[in-house]
Amino acid sequence: MTEDGENTLLPTGLRDILPDDAALEAETVEKIITFFGRNGYERVKTPLIEFEDGLLSGAGSALTTQTFRLMDPVSQRMMGVRADITPQIARIARTLLSKAPRPLRLSYAGDVLRVRGSQLRPGRQIVQVGAELIGSGSSLADAEIILLAADAITAVGADNFSVDLTVPRLVPSILEQLDFSDDTLLDLRAALDRKDPEAIKRVAGSSADILADLMIFTGPVETVLPGLNELNLPDIAREERSRLEKVVIRLRAESPDLRLTIDPIENRGFEYHTGIGFTIFSGETASELARGGRYRVRASNSEDNGEKATGVTLYVDSILDMIENSTKKSRVLVGFYTSRKLKSELQSKGWTTVSALDDSIDLSDEAKRLACSHYLGESGPEPIKG
Repeated sequence: MTEDGENTLLPTGLRDILPDDAALEAETVEKIITFFGRNGYERVKTPLIEFEDGLLSGAGSALTTQTFRLMDPVSQRMMGVRADITPQIARIARTLLSKAPRPLRLSYAGDVLRVRGSQLRPGRQIVQVGAELIGSGSSLADAEIILLAADAITAVGADNFSVDLTVPRLVPSILEQLDFSDDTLLDLRAALDRKDPEAIKRVAGSSADILADLMIFTGPVETVLPGLNELNLPDIAREERSRLEKVVIRLRAESPDLRLTIDPIENRGFEYHTGIGFTIFSGETASELARGGRYRVRASNSEDNGEKATGVTLYVDSILDMIENSTKKSRVLVGFYTSRKLKSELQSKGWTTVSALDDSIDLSDEAKRLACSHYLGESGPEPIKG
């Protein structure tokens, strides 16, 4: 509580973002969106709230437990606050843009709200910037999205990251061949998520050998992929492995220095994905920088398999942890009588102008007090001393 009795406590997982950080966030979002646009991804904007039957259909069904709900006082129907923007892009693709030429390339930026945060990302209101490539099943599309994400992160000044590739359908395709009860499958999936070989053996018995082998092949792509290719896998799993190899070959051809790792059993966070998935990590921040992969664009009541698509979401809060905030470096305090024309000229040269509101003050002292880097002298901007 403040002295005047105003309650300033915010709900868990929500926070205010102050001037310098807010400016850097906005600048970073626009840089990423501009980069996407230059690569052919057209920006769309979706509503913060939708009717829940539409918001939670198709890919959105995986977000049911993370979605805030409220009653629309106009229609008396239940609505949901978006927990992810990707399902909204899928809705646009199958409705408003259903006749647009394929492949369809779309980008977006906006806030999402989730019921709860995670251990690595405790915030519940998150800024997402993303791109979706809809209408292509080619492995070239998978590689394009991965490279697009990596290049966008580099373009805003972040580096020192790696791309972790995963195949969410690989383990399920193997488990489908095993005669286990539903409870056993749940226990086995939990053991796999923990990467606990002893628990896997206890649950799966002799059938655990192939799963244990998959766990071994986790690490740098050059080390892991040759051994993974030698495993005797079911047909669907072999197809997924073959696709993974094609994506790796393309990534290596386009970006030889990009750090690539493989985790063939990772599934958490890829609940609605149907093919190659990926996460971009950095040792400089605990949370992932980006996550994406292949999925299908379809309505919940659709009888067909829907349109093939792949996409990525960049998490701006994590990317900002890797970027130096330089928003104050070009702030100049100008005098009370400085003309609009002169201020405009300074702004066109990259300066941020801050106007003094008192003609009797010392500009140098006032500039220092207002956290400006310069003040306007007779010959132009002069740096603050001391």
